[in-house]
Amino acid sequence: MLWFVGIGVNGYKGLSIQALEVLKNCDTIYFERFTSAISDDDIHGLNSLIKKNCTDDDNNNDSVIRPVDRWFVEDGRAILDESKSKEIVLLTYGDPLVATTLTELYVRAVKGSTKVNIIHNASGITSLIGETGLHVYKFGRTVTMMSDFQSAISVYNVLFDNLLVGSHTLVLTEYNSDNNKLFFLDPRHVFQALSKVEQDLKYGAFLEETFVIIASRIGTDQQKIISGKVKSLINRDFGTGPHSIIITGSLHFTESDALTTLTQNVDDPHNNPSNILKLAVCMVEKYAPRAKYTLAQMRSTMRFEDDTTMQSIPILNNAESYIEYAERFLKQGKPELAVLSIGYAEGLIDAIRFQKDVCL
Repeated sequence: MLWFVGIGVNGYKGLSIQALEVLKNCDTIYFERFTSAISDDDIHGLNSLIKKNCTDDDNNNDSVIRPVDRWFVEDGRAILDESKSKEIVLLTYGDPLVATTLTELYVRAVKGSTKVNIIHNASGITSLIGETGLHVYKFGRTVTMMSDFQSAISVYNVLFDNLLVGSHTLVLTEYNSDNNKLFFLDPRHVFQALSKVEQDLKYGAFLEETFVIIASRIGTDQQKIISGKVKSLINRDFGTGPHSIIITGSLHFTESDALTTLTQNVDDPHNNPSNILKLAVCMVEKYAPRAKYTLAQMRSTMRFEDDTTMQSIPILNNAESYIEYAERFLKQGKPELAVLSIGYAEGLIDAIRFQKDVCL
Protein backbone atom coordinates (compact mmCIF):
# COMPACT_ATOMS: atom_id res chain seq x y z
CA MET A 1 0.00 0.00 0.00
CA LEU A 2 1.29 3.47 -0.89
CA TRP A 3 -0.07 6.42 1.03
CA PHE A 4 0.30 10.01 -0.21
CA VAL A 5 -0.09 12.22 2.87
CA GLY A 6 -0.08 16.02 2.95
CA ILE A 7 1.19 17.78 6.04
CA GLY A 8 -0.71 20.96 5.14
CA VAL A 9 0.54 24.52 5.66
CA ASN A 10 0.45 24.69 9.46
CA GLY A 11 3.11 22.12 10.21
CA TYR A 12 2.76 18.72 11.85
CA LYS A 13 -0.04 20.00 14.11
CA GLY A 14 -2.22 20.32 11.03
CA LEU A 15 -2.20 16.58 10.34
CA SER A 16 -5.58 14.90 10.53
CA ILE A 17 -6.41 12.10 12.98
CA GLN A 18 -6.56 9.70 10.04
CA ALA A 19 -3.11 10.79 8.86
CA LEU A 20 -1.60 10.30 12.32
CA GLU A 21 -3.06 6.79 12.56
CA VAL A 22 -1.57 5.89 9.19
CA LEU A 23 1.82 7.33 10.14
CA LYS A 24 1.88 5.40 13.43
CA ASN A 25 1.09 2.07 11.80
CA CYS A 26 3.02 2.21 8.53
CA ASP A 27 6.34 0.52 7.89
CA THR A 28 8.27 3.43 6.39
CA ILE A 29 7.68 7.17 6.01
CA TYR A 30 9.51 8.95 3.23
CA PHE A 31 9.25 12.70 3.62
CA GLU A 32 10.28 14.96 0.77
CA ARG A 33 11.35 18.54 1.29
CA PHE A 34 12.06 19.54 -2.30
CA THR A 35 8.61 20.76 -3.40
CA SER A 36 8.49 23.11 -0.40
CA ALA A 37 10.02 23.51 3.02
CA ILE A 38 9.14 21.27 5.95
CA SER A 39 11.00 22.59 8.99
CA ASP A 40 13.17 20.54 11.35
CA ASP A 41 10.76 21.50 14.13
CA ASP A 42 7.96 19.82 12.18
CA ILE A 43 10.04 16.67 11.82
CA HIS A 44 10.88 16.58 15.52
CA GLY A 45 7.25 17.26 16.42
CA LEU A 46 6.13 14.47 14.12
CA ASN A 47 8.60 12.10 15.75
CA SER A 48 7.22 12.89 19.18
CA LEU A 49 3.67 12.15 18.01
CA ILE A 50 4.26 8.86 16.24
CA LYS A 51 7.16 7.64 18.40
CA LYS A 52 9.33 6.49 15.53
CA ASN A 53 12.94 7.01 14.57
CA CYS A 54 14.16 9.37 11.87
CA THR A 55 17.29 8.79 9.83
CA ASP A 56 18.78 9.69 6.47
CA ASP A 57 21.07 6.66 6.51
CA ASP A 58 20.31 4.55 3.46
CA ASN A 59 21.93 1.52 5.12
CA ASN A 60 19.75 1.59 8.23
CA ASN A 61 17.07 -0.97 7.50
CA ASP A 62 15.37 -0.38 10.85
CA SER A 63 14.56 3.25 10.10
CA VAL A 64 10.91 4.16 9.59
CA ILE A 65 11.22 7.88 8.77
CA ARG A 66 13.57 8.88 5.98
CA PRO A 67 14.15 12.25 4.32
CA VAL A 68 14.49 11.84 0.55
CA ASP A 69 15.79 14.02 -2.27
CA ARG A 70 14.04 14.92 -5.50
CA TRP A 71 15.88 12.26 -7.51
CA PHE A 72 14.61 9.51 -5.18
CA VAL A 73 10.96 10.48 -5.67
CA GLU A 74 11.36 11.15 -9.39
CA ASP A 75 12.98 7.74 -9.85
CA GLY A 76 10.29 6.22 -7.63
CA ARG A 77 11.25 2.59 -8.13
CA ALA A 78 12.24 1.93 -4.52
CA ILE A 79 9.00 3.48 -3.24
CA LEU A 80 6.85 1.50 -5.66
CA ASP A 81 8.68 -1.77 -5.02
CA GLU A 82 8.32 -1.48 -1.24
CA SER A 83 4.66 -0.51 -1.54
CA LYS A 84 3.82 -3.90 -3.03
CA SER A 85 4.51 -5.67 0.27
CA LYS A 86 4.62 -2.94 2.94
CA GLU A 87 2.68 0.09 4.17
CA ILE A 88 4.66 3.03 2.74
CA VAL A 89 3.92 6.75 3.26
CA LEU A 90 5.19 9.60 1.13
CA LEU A 91 4.79 12.71 3.27
CA THR A 92 4.80 16.14 1.63
CA TYR A 93 4.09 19.78 2.34
CA GLY A 94 0.60 21.12 1.58
CA ASP A 95 -1.60 18.79 -0.46
CA PRO A 96 0.17 15.73 -1.85
CA LEU A 97 -1.21 15.98 -5.37
CA VAL A 98 -0.37 19.59 -6.22
CA ALA A 99 3.24 18.87 -7.20
CA THR A 100 3.49 17.30 -10.66
CA THR A 101 6.33 15.01 -9.53
CA LEU A 102 4.04 13.36 -6.99
CA THR A 103 1.14 13.13 -9.42
CA GLU A 104 3.39 11.34 -11.89
CA LEU A 105 4.36 8.83 -9.18
CA TYR A 106 0.67 8.34 -8.37
CA VAL A 107 -0.05 7.52 -12.02
CA ARG A 108 2.83 5.03 -12.14
CA ALA A 109 1.59 3.34 -8.97
CA VAL A 110 -1.92 2.90 -10.34
CA LYS A 111 -0.62 1.61 -13.68
CA GLY A 112 1.52 -0.89 -11.79
CA SER A 113 -1.48 -2.15 -9.80
CA THR A 114 -0.11 -0.77 -6.52
CA LYS A 115 -2.87 0.03 -4.09
CA VAL A 116 -2.89 3.76 -3.33
CA ASN A 117 -4.64 5.94 -0.76
CA ILE A 118 -4.55 9.73 -0.58
CA ILE A 119 -4.92 11.88 2.53
CA HIS A 120 -5.39 15.43 1.35
CA ASN A 121 -4.59 18.55 3.32
CA ALA A 122 -4.60 22.30 2.86
CA SER A 123 -2.69 23.42 -0.23
CA GLY A 124 -0.24 26.29 0.09
CA ILE A 125 -1.55 27.70 -3.19
CA THR A 126 -5.22 27.91 -2.20
CA SER A 127 -4.26 29.00 1.32
CA LEU A 128 -2.26 32.02 0.23
CA ILE A 129 -4.92 33.03 -2.30
CA GLY A 130 -7.56 32.83 0.40
CA GLU A 131 -5.44 34.85 2.82
CA THR A 132 -5.31 37.75 0.36
CA GLY A 133 -9.09 37.84 -0.14
CA LEU A 134 -8.82 37.50 -3.93
CA HIS A 135 -11.38 35.40 -5.81
CA VAL A 136 -9.78 32.04 -6.58
CA TYR A 137 -11.71 31.59 -9.85
CA LYS A 138 -10.19 34.79 -11.27
CA PHE A 139 -6.67 33.36 -11.42
CA GLY A 140 -5.07 32.50 -14.73
CA ARG A 141 -2.12 30.21 -15.34
CA THR A 142 0.27 29.75 -12.40
CA VAL A 143 3.99 29.96 -13.12
CA THR A 144 7.26 29.37 -11.24
CA MET A 145 10.10 31.88 -11.22
CA MET A 146 13.64 30.48 -11.16
CA SER A 147 16.86 32.42 -10.76
CA ASP A 148 17.90 32.22 -14.45
CA PHE A 149 16.93 35.01 -16.85
CA GLN A 150 15.23 32.66 -19.31
CA SER A 151 12.71 31.88 -16.58
CA ALA A 152 11.89 35.59 -16.31
CA ILE A 153 10.96 35.69 -20.00
CA SER A 154 8.61 32.74 -19.55
CA VAL A 155 7.02 34.29 -16.46
CA TYR A 156 6.58 37.62 -18.24
CA ASN A 157 4.81 35.98 -21.18
CA VAL A 158 2.40 34.13 -18.88
CA LEU A 159 1.77 37.34 -16.95
CA PHE A 160 1.03 39.22 -20.17
CA ASP A 161 -1.41 36.56 -21.38
CA ASN A 162 -3.22 36.55 -18.04
CA LEU A 163 -3.48 40.33 -17.95
CA LEU A 164 -4.98 40.41 -21.44
CA VAL A 165 -8.05 38.59 -20.08
CA GLY A 166 -8.02 40.36 -16.71
CA SER A 167 -6.83 37.35 -14.68
CA HIS A 168 -4.60 37.35 -11.61
CA THR A 169 -1.17 35.69 -11.90
CA LEU A 170 0.36 33.60 -9.12
CA VAL A 171 4.15 33.42 -9.32
CA LEU A 172 5.72 30.71 -7.20
CA THR A 173 9.40 31.28 -6.46
CA GLU A 174 12.37 28.93 -6.57
CA TYR A 175 13.12 26.87 -3.48
CA ASN A 176 15.99 24.44 -2.96
CA SER A 177 17.16 22.27 -0.10
CA ASP A 178 20.65 20.98 -0.81
CA ASN A 179 22.81 19.52 1.95
CA ASN A 180 20.29 20.83 4.49
CA LYS A 181 20.87 24.39 3.24
CA LEU A 182 17.68 26.20 2.29
CA PHE A 183 17.52 28.64 -0.62
CA PHE A 184 14.49 30.84 -1.24
CA LEU A 185 14.45 33.16 -4.24
CA ASP A 186 14.03 36.74 -3.02
CA PRO A 187 11.03 38.67 -4.40
CA ARG A 188 13.37 41.54 -5.23
CA HIS A 189 15.12 39.29 -7.75
CA VAL A 190 11.74 38.61 -9.37
CA PHE A 191 11.02 42.36 -9.57
CA GLN A 192 14.39 43.13 -11.12
CA ALA A 193 14.24 40.28 -13.63
CA LEU A 194 10.69 41.08 -14.81
CA SER A 195 11.58 44.78 -15.02
CA LYS A 196 14.49 43.88 -17.30
CA VAL A 197 12.18 41.89 -19.59
CA GLU A 198 9.74 44.82 -19.58
CA GLN A 199 12.52 47.13 -20.76
CA ASP A 200 13.16 44.80 -23.70
CA LEU A 201 9.56 44.00 -24.73
CA LYS A 202 7.73 47.12 -23.56
CA TYR A 203 4.29 45.50 -23.38
CA GLY A 204 3.43 47.27 -20.14
CA ALA A 205 2.89 44.06 -18.16
CA PHE A 206 5.34 44.86 -15.36
CA LEU A 207 5.91 48.54 -14.57
CA GLU A 208 6.83 50.54 -11.50
CA GLU A 209 3.10 51.24 -11.09
CA THR A 210 2.12 47.56 -11.30
CA PHE A 211 0.21 46.43 -8.19
CA VAL A 212 1.58 43.25 -6.61
CA ILE A 213 1.16 41.12 -3.49
CA ILE A 214 3.99 39.35 -1.66
CA ALA A 215 2.88 36.40 0.48
CA SER A 216 5.65 35.04 2.70
CA ARG A 217 5.76 32.01 5.01
CA ILE A 218 2.02 31.27 4.73
CA GLY A 219 0.76 29.07 7.57
CA THR A 220 3.62 29.84 9.95
CA ASP A 221 3.83 32.16 12.93
CA GLN A 222 5.94 34.47 10.77
CA GLN A 223 3.36 34.80 8.00
CA LYS A 224 3.31 38.17 6.28
CA ILE A 225 1.40 39.52 3.28
CA ILE A 226 2.32 42.92 1.82
CA SER A 227 0.62 44.62 -1.14
CA GLY A 228 1.48 47.72 -3.12
CA LYS A 229 3.11 49.04 -6.26
CA VAL A 230 6.39 47.61 -7.49
CA LYS A 231 8.18 50.91 -6.89
CA SER A 232 7.08 50.85 -3.24
CA LEU A 233 8.19 47.26 -2.60
CA ILE A 234 11.25 46.70 -4.78
CA ASN A 235 13.74 47.67 -2.05
CA ARG A 236 12.01 45.95 0.89
CA ASP A 237 13.49 43.06 2.81
CA PHE A 238 10.87 40.32 2.86
CA GLY A 239 12.84 38.00 5.14
CA THR A 240 13.27 34.29 4.63
CA GLY A 241 10.96 32.31 2.37
CA PRO A 242 9.04 30.67 1.03
CA HIS A 243 7.63 33.61 -0.94
CA SER A 244 4.91 33.82 -3.56
CA ILE A 245 3.98 36.82 -5.68
CA ILE A 246 0.58 37.72 -7.08
CA ILE A 247 0.22 40.26 -9.89
CA THR A 248 -3.43 41.22 -9.85
CA GLY A 249 -5.62 41.47 -12.92
CA SER A 250 -9.00 43.21 -12.94
CA LEU A 251 -10.13 43.69 -9.34
CA HIS A 252 -13.70 43.35 -8.08
CA PHE A 253 -14.52 45.97 -5.44
CA THR A 254 -14.71 43.22 -2.79
CA GLU A 255 -11.19 42.12 -3.70
CA SER A 256 -9.88 45.68 -3.38
CA ASP A 257 -11.56 45.97 0.00
CA ALA A 258 -10.02 42.67 1.12
CA LEU A 259 -6.54 43.72 0.05
CA THR A 260 -6.66 46.95 2.04
CA THR A 261 -8.08 45.09 5.05
CA LEU A 262 -6.28 41.73 5.11
CA THR A 263 -2.81 42.67 3.86
CA GLN A 264 -0.19 45.20 4.89
CA ASN A 265 -1.27 47.58 2.18
CA VAL A 266 1.15 50.26 0.98
CA ASP A 267 -0.66 51.64 -2.09
CA ASP A 268 -4.30 51.62 -3.15
CA PRO A 269 -5.12 48.59 -5.33
CA HIS A 270 -5.75 49.25 -9.00
CA ASN A 271 -6.43 47.27 -12.19
CA ASN A 272 -3.13 46.26 -13.76
CA PRO A 273 -4.62 45.41 -17.19
CA SER A 274 -5.09 49.13 -17.75
CA ASN A 275 -1.28 49.42 -17.88
CA ILE A 276 -0.74 47.05 -20.77
CA LEU A 277 -1.00 47.48 -24.49
CA LYS A 278 -2.58 44.59 -26.31
CA LEU A 279 -0.09 42.76 -28.47
CA ALA A 280 -2.22 43.45 -31.53
CA VAL A 281 -2.04 47.18 -30.85
CA CYS A 282 1.73 46.97 -30.50
CA MET A 283 2.02 45.09 -33.78
CA VAL A 284 -0.11 47.49 -35.83
CA GLU A 285 1.56 50.56 -34.38
CA LYS A 286 4.92 49.03 -35.22
CA TYR A 287 4.24 47.62 -38.69
CA ALA A 288 1.83 50.14 -40.25
CA PRO A 289 4.44 52.95 -40.55
CA ARG A 290 6.95 50.47 -41.98
CA ALA A 291 4.45 49.24 -44.55
CA LYS A 292 3.63 52.79 -45.58
CA TYR A 293 7.31 53.62 -45.99
CA THR A 294 7.98 50.47 -48.05
CA LEU A 295 4.96 51.18 -50.22
CA ALA A 296 6.14 54.74 -50.92
CA GLN A 297 9.62 53.47 -51.80
CA MET A 298 8.20 50.91 -54.19
CA ARG A 299 6.07 53.49 -55.97
CA SER A 300 9.00 55.82 -56.48
CA THR A 301 11.86 53.43 -57.26
CA MET A 302 10.55 50.11 -58.60
CA ARG A 303 9.74 49.42 -62.21
CA PHE A 304 9.02 46.53 -64.55
CA GLU A 305 11.58 45.43 -67.11
CA ASP A 306 9.69 47.35 -69.80
CA ASP A 307 10.20 50.54 -67.71
CA THR A 308 6.56 50.61 -66.63
CA THR A 309 6.46 52.34 -63.23
CA MET A 310 4.66 51.01 -60.15
CA GLN A 311 2.43 54.06 -59.78
CA SER A 312 -0.62 52.53 -61.41
CA ILE A 313 -0.38 48.92 -60.24
CA PRO A 314 -3.77 48.01 -58.64
CA ILE A 315 -2.25 45.56 -56.18
CA LEU A 316 -0.35 48.39 -54.52
CA ASN A 317 -3.61 50.29 -54.17
CA ASN A 318 -5.06 47.26 -52.43
CA ALA A 319 -2.10 47.12 -50.05
CA GLU A 320 -2.55 50.79 -49.26
CA SER A 321 -6.24 50.18 -48.52
CA TYR A 322 -5.40 47.36 -46.13
CA ILE A 323 -3.05 49.67 -44.21
CA GLU A 324 -5.86 52.22 -43.91
CA TYR A 325 -8.25 49.48 -42.74
CA ALA A 326 -5.74 48.41 -40.09
CA GLU A 327 -5.47 51.91 -38.67
CA ARG A 328 -9.23 52.35 -38.77
CA PHE A 329 -9.90 49.05 -37.00
CA LEU A 330 -7.38 50.02 -34.33
CA LYS A 331 -9.23 53.28 -33.62
CA GLN A 332 -12.50 51.33 -33.46
CA GLY A 333 -11.10 49.04 -30.77
CA LYS A 334 -10.87 46.00 -33.07
CA PRO A 335 -7.17 45.09 -32.77
CA GLU A 336 -7.58 41.54 -34.10
CA LEU A 337 -9.05 42.81 -37.39
CA ALA A 338 -6.33 45.45 -37.49
CA VAL A 339 -3.63 42.76 -37.32
CA LEU A 340 -5.30 40.78 -40.10
CA SER A 341 -5.41 43.85 -42.31
CA ILE A 342 -1.78 44.81 -41.79
CA GLY A 343 -0.84 41.18 -42.47
CA TYR A 344 -2.68 41.26 -45.79
CA ALA A 345 -0.97 44.54 -46.71
CA GLU A 346 2.51 43.21 -46.00
CA GLY A 347 1.71 39.99 -47.85
CA LEU A 348 0.79 41.91 -51.00
CA ILE A 349 3.85 44.13 -50.73
CA ASP A 350 6.21 41.17 -50.27
CA ALA A 351 4.60 39.30 -53.18
CA ILE A 352 5.40 42.16 -55.53
CA ARG A 353 8.91 42.74 -54.19
CA PHE A 354 9.93 39.14 -54.76
CA GLN A 355 8.52 38.81 -58.28
CA LYS A 356 11.32 38.02 -60.70
CA ASP A 357 10.16 40.60 -63.24
CA VAL A 358 10.34 43.51 -60.80
CA CYS A 359 13.60 45.44 -60.56
CA LEU A 360 14.87 47.99 -58.10
